[in-house]
Amino acid sequence: MPRIALDAMGGDHAPAATIAGALLALGDLTTGSVVQLVGQEDVIKYEIEKQGGVPAALRDRVEIVHASEVIEMNDKPSAAVRGKRDSSMVVGLRLQADGKSDAFVSAGNTGAQMAASTVVLRLHEGLTRPALGTLLPTGRGLPLVMLDSGANVDCSPQELLQFGRIGAVYAEDILGRANPTVGLLSVGEEPEKGSLAVKAAHLLLAASGLNFIGNVEGGDLPHGKCAHGLLDVVVCDGFVGNAMLKFYESAAPMILGLFEHVGVTTESLDRVLALFDYAQYGGAPLLGVRGVSIICHGRSSPLAIKNAIHLASVAVEHEMSDHIGRALRSTPAENGL
Repeated sequence: MPRIALDAMGGDHAPAATIAGALLALGDLTTGSVVQLVGQEDVIKYEIEKQGGVPAALRDRVEIVHASEVIEMNDKPSAAVRGKRDSSMVVGLRLQADGKSDAFVSAGNTGAQMAASTVVLRLHEGLTRPALGTLLPTGRGLPLVMLDSGANVDCSPQELLQFGRIGAVYAEDILGRANPTVGLLSVGEEPEKGSLAVKAAHLLLAASGLNFIGNVEGGDLPHGKCAHGLLDVVVCDGFVGNAMLKFYESAAPMILGLFEHVGVTTESLDRVLALFDYAQYGGAPLLGVRGVSIICHGRSSPLAIKNAIHLASVAVEHEMSDHIGRALRSTPAENGL
C-alpha cells in the first residue's frame, strides 16, 4: 500500500491545513495506506491534539517523521536545499529516495521543491529537465494536461518533445486516456507558426510516434479540443504555461464578479466555477523525477491537500514514474541531447 510523505510544515496554512488534509485523505485511501507527517514533531503533535486527535481507526496509518528545519516561502531555492538539509521538504524527499516512502506532497516553496526533487530523487535517464503537469478544466467536462506550467521558462525543441512524452504518460495513467492526443501550444494552427523553438518542436513531435495532432491555440484549451480533434495533452514552455495557468485561476472569480455585478447568481453557476478551483485537483506532479513529487498551491486548503495525497497515491499505484522512464528509454536517439 502507498506510503505518502507529507510536508506538514509547508504552505501558508500549515500545519493546520496539512494535518487536516492528511486525516481527510486517509478516510478515502485504500486500507493500509500510510501518511507520513514530516516536520517538527512537537508542532505536529500539538496540532493533532488541537484538532481532536487521530481517530482510533487511523492511528496505525499515521506516522510522524521529525525534521528540525523549515524551508520558508521567501528562501532562495538552491540555498535552502543546501543549507537546510534537515528541513521537512528535504527529509520527506529522502524518505522516498531511501525506499522508506513512495511519494512526497508539499505546499511549501515551489522552487525549493523542484530543486530538492531533482537533487534527491534525480531525473530519469535521457531527461534534461522535469516539467510541471497541471490539469486544466475544459468545456468537455474532462480536464487536459498542460506542461510545462512553470518549472522551465526557456525550453529547447528537444525538451518540448520530452514534455510531450511524459505528458502522454500522465494522461494515460492518471486520467485513463488511451493513446492520448498531444498538441503544441502556438500562435496558429499551421506548422510554420510560432517561435523558432516551437516550429522545430513541431517537426520533432510529428515524427515522434506520439498521437500528435499539431499546433493548438490558447483559445482551444478551454474547449478541450481544436480543429484537429480532442485535446488530452498540451505542450509549452514554462513561461507561456504559467501565464496560461494564472489566467485560468483568475477566470472563475472574474466570471463570478460579473454575475454578481448584474445581480445574477445561481447554484448551478457555483458548481461550474468550482471546476476552476485548484483545490479540486490537489497539486501538480513534477514529471520526470525518479519518483513522485506533488507540488501544491501555497494557499492549499485541507481539501487541496487531501486531493494532492490522493493524486500521489494514484501515481504510485499506476507506477507512473517507471512508465515515464520506459517511455524515455524507448527513444534513445531523441534523448541524446
